[in-house]
Amino acid sequence: MNSASQPGFGVYVHWPFCVSKCPYCDFNSHVRETVDQSRWADALVREIGAWAGRVGRRPVSTVFFGGGTPSLMPASTVAAVLDAIGRHFGMAPDVEVTLEANPSSVEVARFRDFRAAGINRVSIGVQSLDPVALTFLSRAHDTGQALAAIAAAAEIFGRFSFDLIYALPGQTAADWSAMLERALDLGAAHLSLYQLTIEPNTGFAGDVKRGRWRPMDDDNAADLFERTQDRMARAGMPAYETSNHARPGEECRHNLLYWRYGAWIGIGPGAHGRPLDAAGRRFASANLKRPETWLEAVETTGRGLEAESALDPAEQAEEALMMGLRLAEGVDRVRFLGATGTALDDVIDRAARDRLVDDGVLADDGRRLVVTPSGRLLLNTITGRLLAATQDRGRR
Repeated sequence: MNSASQPGFGVYVHWPFCVSKCPYCDFNSHVRETVDQSRWADALVREIGAWAGRVGRRPVSTVFFGGGTPSLMPASTVAAVLDAIGRHFGMAPDVEVTLEANPSSVEVARFRDFRAAGINRVSIGVQSLDPVALTFLSRAHDTGQALAAIAAAAEIFGRFSFDLIYALPGQTAADWSAMLERALDLGAAHLSLYQLTIEPNTGFAGDVKRGRWRPMDDDNAADLFERTQDRMARAGMPAYETSNHARPGEECRHNLLYWRYGAWIGIGPGAHGRPLDAAGRRFASANLKRPETWLEAVETTGRGLEAESALDPAEQAEEALMMGLRLAEGVDRVRFLGATGTALDDVIDRAARDRLVDDGVLADDGRRLVVTPSGRLLLNTITGRLLAATQDRGRR
């Protein structure tokens, strides 16, 4: 495998704790009255060391603290984790280190300490700038706190992003357009704009099942999606991925690593990884999800692993295609070959590719395979058709 074509090596660190569970969230997050911070810091550092023995030393280009709510971590834990990553792997000179944060005043007060610990980018879970919507989403902050957090992030970190959720029940195009204009006025160079999705086993799934409210219909949600793409493009922040928008050069490099099928290790409860071993072979890893179970496993064995398996060439190619088609840049054939060891044209159903190109939902210039703007809402269908022949072979 050609390592020169790899898009970097990353570390994902999962902090599983939240003040409360949001009704739309299906992430591995948990509410606990107390957390033994010293014990958790030691376990995260120990798991990093175990991974270093598994995959070898290589410079880390991106680190992402996700959750849960990692801004609830003490800055000393962040510093200890980053020190361990640096000792065991080494850091690239321009390493991007992102921390997800909530806009509460307690967490924002830690921003300077996080910056001193090594964080150089924050992603703020604003979700809405409308008080009624914040109540519906069960967020613990208000609009004023959200605005204060954004201002603090701009001052302290420079590089920051914040999230908004749209297609809420009863939300009109005018409502969303006004919020988008307000968000654009706040000066972020990166915005993550997500349609509300009703995920299984969440509070909202229960609400909808009991008939408490109805999700926005598909046609209106699609209209808001198209309006979002158009407005953000005109603002100079086009979508570089389905839901992520940035000015050129301000894309989240850690997320690009995922979508370009780079290698990364996952640290913490429920964290997943796609690292390469010392021989350059890619494998999938998944950690134990329950925080206490993960913690006990690390303290006993050095790792909180639940499952690990080698990925064969067909599995790697399928994953790389599914991830890469989310990007506006599409799937680069040279990068795909370097990341998977398989030629793109040996994976896709070329007859299906030609039909999708004729339909105007896919473009292929010989170098890249790209979903067109008119195909973005059909991404799952397009991916399925391209992979149909491969999946059929796998079932035989």
